[in-house]
Amino acid sequence: MKDQNTEDPERSSISRRRLVKYAGLGATLVAASPLATGNAAWAEQDPERASESRGDSRNRVWRAGDHHVHSEYSGDFDTSTNPPKFSKGADAVYPIVTNAIMAKYFGLSWAMCTDHGGPTHSKVNLEQAYPDLLRSRVLVPEVLQFWGMEFDAPALDHHTLMIPHHSGEAQQLFELESRFAKHDTFPADPGRDTEAKMVEFLKAAKGMRQKPLVIAHHASRSAPGLGVYGQDTPREFRNGNNAAPEIYVGFEGAPGHQAGPLNGGARGGYGNHPTYGGFDQMTARVGGLWDSLLGEGRRWWITATSDSHVHWTRGGSDFWPGEYSKTHVLARQDYADIMDGLRNGRIWVGTGDLITSLDVTASTQGRQATTGETLTVSRRNRTDVDIEIRFRPLEGKNANGDHPEVRRVDLITGQVTGPNANLDADTNPTTKVVARFGPRDWRRSGREYVIRHTLRDVQGDFYARVRGTSTDEAEPLADGKESPWEDLWFYSNPVFVQYR
Repeated sequence: MKDQNTEDPERSSISRRRLVKYAGLGATLVAASPLATGNAAWAEQDPERASESRGDSRNRVWRAGDHHVHSEYSGDFDTSTNPPKFSKGADAVYPIVTNAIMAKYFGLSWAMCTDHGGPTHSKVNLEQAYPDLLRSRVLVPEVLQFWGMEFDAPALDHHTLMIPHHSGEAQQLFELESRFAKHDTFPADPGRDTEAKMVEFLKAAKGMRQKPLVIAHHASRSAPGLGVYGQDTPREFRNGNNAAPEIYVGFEGAPGHQAGPLNGGARGGYGNHPTYGGFDQMTARVGGLWDSLLGEGRRWWITATSDSHVHWTRGGSDFWPGEYSKTHVLARQDYADIMDGLRNGRIWVGTGDLITSLDVTASTQGRQATTGETLTVSRRNRTDVDIEIRFRPLEGKNANGDHPEVRRVDLITGQVTGPNANLDADTNPTTKVVARFGPRDWRRSGREYVIRHTLRDVQGDFYARVRGTSTDEAEPLADGKESPWEDLWFYSNPVFVQYR
């Protein structure tokens, strides 16, 4: 019997060409077409686990998505008139439904429309963009399509503002954008662009019955050097997370615009200081800012997105949603559980479909915890912690027609020592790669590979996280103009261990 998550290669190549063509001409024409079924060979979902979950909403599986996708509503405002006049398609060019179709085709279960703000943009979102999102949900029901925006965060670079799916979602976004987005006022109000306003926004979001999510975008894109920060700083992340820890939950580990080198640009649009293996320095640097935040015990997660504006084949710097980067969330196929997974760190991220699943488990004395969870170790009992890493390699070809292979997997640990009095701290000197594994170190178990490693004589709180690569680089190197398809990585979010 043919695997339902594979398709004929010849038909796949034809459908891909047609989809790219239609995507620029009016995607509604192919919304229901078999050409956009999303059953590509690189679909993220385990066919066996997926079939088990049909009709059983209790089961969670890894569901790939993208929370940073632009549509034609990332437009332009003519401020010579009052009120400003909005024009579609100035910055991003595709209809909302086009993005949904392409997300479905490249194996995504969920996606989010995140358009730029601007003077009076809250009204544009409410009156123009939201009705188009509702139509797209009808045309492409297989993809859960969240409502939100690329929030003009006060004193910071852009952020995802993800609104829970409910009957008042449009009004909720309008309230937050109109009250707090730094560019929404006309004329401009400098008082909107302060860190105090950002904290006020997060506290307002925290007080809402339907709680949104906030995730920083391309956090180091404005950084002039390694460990030298631009618009986004360690202090601001800490202050925001302190104000609303269940709202402000992380940043993009791998920013979008990864196709930049295919048109002579920089990966991620990081023209000041580069990405490393496609990942932001805050994530890629072992013992860097991400590890500093985790070392305080913060539940601070990483994601990977497309930041799709214009596809690279049309002169842009972008891949389609899901074509290159994916954020995998362990969840049921419903809006609330996807958001719950993002909020609680049931996430791993990858590029180029190097792997299609990743499970990291810490266990001791019959107890266990997985990605985003916490394992408690009793000092009265055995203090060894067993780490199991399970990953599934891509069985077909990825969107570039390649069959990438994992060359190495790293296990990384760091101590959790509590809040740091230095809000500007950006290092965790206890973080290190404790083990490196090559193909000889993992064994096959069905369609997965399994790695087991024991951390001996645990004496304090720590976290463990995993990364892997298709390269031979011991640490990800600064990116140049190499093809992103030749430099693939995946990262898990951490498992925490408490010693009590």
